[in-house]
Amino acid sequence: MKIEKIDHDFSICKVSDYTKVDIEDEYCFIGKTDEERSLICMTNRIPDNTIECDDGWKAFRIKGILDFSLIGILSRISTLLAENKIGIFVLSTYNTDYILTKKENLDAAMKILSEAGYEVI
Repeated sequence: MKIEKIDHDFSICKVSDYTKVDIEDEYCFIGKTDEERSLICMTNRIPDNTIECDDGWKAFRIKGILDFSLIGILSRISTLLAENKIGIFVLSTYNTDYILTKKENLDAAMKILSEAGYEVI
């Protein structure tokens, strides 16, 4: 399985509303519940109606389209990283999964996954 690093800095934000979010940005993940409105975006695209923000995240994705019948892909990756004390933030789209980790942990995460048999590109 291939892991592809994404060459951008990301931030995880809480916003008051989505009026200032450009959903046409290259990376824009939004999530809304009865309690909050979240946004994960490139750090240079944080909207000015952000209430809280955590910067310093890097991302990688599982390359290719993942069929919904596949089981355990995220479990294996998250277990490998957790065993090495690397925290993650996970996003899933229709096609694939995205894993974010703090910038200072990215190289170690890539090494761990590579040693476990993943092809890091």
